[in-house]
Amino acid sequence: MAAEIHSRPQSSRPVLLSKVEGHQDVVSAALLIPKEDGVITASEDRTIRVWLKRDSGQYWPSIYHTMSSPCSAMAYHHDSRRIFVGQDNGAIMEFHISEDFNKMNFVKTYPAHQNRVSAITFCLASEWVISTGHDKCISWMCTRSGSMLGRHYFTSWASCLQYDYETRHAFVGDYSGQITLLKLEQNTSSVITTLKGHEGSITSLWWDPVQRLLFSGASDHSIIMWDIGGRKGRTLLLQGHHDKVQAICYIQLTRQLVSCSADGGIAVWNMDISREEAPQWLESDSCQKCEQPFFWNIKQMWDTKTLGLRQHHCRKCGQAVCGKCSTKRSSYPIMGFEFQVRVCDSCFESIKDEDRTSLATFHEGKHNISHMSMDISRGLMVTCGSDRIVKIWDMTPVVGCSLATGFSSR
Repeated sequence: MAAEIHSRPQSSRPVLLSKVEGHQDVVSAALLIPKEDGVITASEDRTIRVWLKRDSGQYWPSIYHTMSSPCSAMAYHHDSRRIFVGQDNGAIMEFHISEDFNKMNFVKTYPAHQNRVSAITFCLASEWVISTGHDKCISWMCTRSGSMLGRHYFTSWASCLQYDYETRHAFVGDYSGQITLLKLEQNTSSVITTLKGHEGSITSLWWDPVQRLLFSGASDHSIIMWDIGGRKGRTLLLQGHHDKVQAICYIQLTRQLVSCSADGGIAVWNMDISREEAPQWLESDSCQKCEQPFFWNIKQMWDTKTLGLRQHHCRKCGQAVCGKCSTKRSSYPIMGFEFQVRVCDSCFESIKDEDRTSLATFHEGKHNISHMSMDISRGLMVTCGSDRIVKIWDMTPVVGCSLATGFSSR
């Protein structure tokens, strides 16, 4: 069922502690149980399972519950031991888990959506279960009565959700690449703003209520940091993954961002430094270096009897340039570019060798990661994917601290 726990090697990379295997289909969500050696998993095979670590070091299922429809999303509230499972048919089912994690009792069903549930959060203070779905909406329902309180519709599938419990603001990412900030009231909602910056569908969101920062990952392989508190909008673009960014987690104490992508990449970004914001791309009808016309600039092409050139952009200065004026490639980590990107020749000359020093570490999860969750207090991470395997990682060698003991001296 599971691998033995490995002894930790002396290396600065995530340490695989255990593999949990047994699901018959894609594992759509996995959560570590706080203060317990246990994992809760939900799968497309229509089962929700609770795995507890035995004395042998292996994880064995203590609860195995079959649902009526494939499980697509999950939220767990540890203090009340309430679990909410979203399904492919649009329903959310609530269960209560016993103190010994050996029994799960059904509480109620919420008819939250008309289509697949993509994300769930539970707010104990207001007794709301908030969710997004492929029926293009966010819904919030009362957990006392089970009744629908409100819905807000978007133009495309709502794919991910974050919620600020104090201010009742919801952040919803969708398949069009847009993030909507909503204020939820008892029966109504109002759109505060929309955030546009990704070139692909939003696949993951993380809200840090302390610094009031929002992080978004997308199918365009990039991560954007949005300064919501400072009302600055997009402040940082991070590019280091080679596939869609499936999950992100910001560790506020150490100012590190952990991200996972579909190709199994795990990145740990150092956010505790002063970074430069990537420039907005400038538009021009001709190269801003050599003034040669671009191919749509017919008048200048005619006047100068020259063929039009293809337009590119320097990632460092944002200028519109032709291929001959941007022959070089360089990484520029302080601006978030961890792999080589196009820069104009003059910017290439200005980048020193020390400017190319990486500000992130990259690791191999060795499976297609579709979901990740962290127990920051213990420095543990769980990943799951389409290979049906759940992996439990010790992240303390790379995140630099265990919050239970404070900063470690490495």
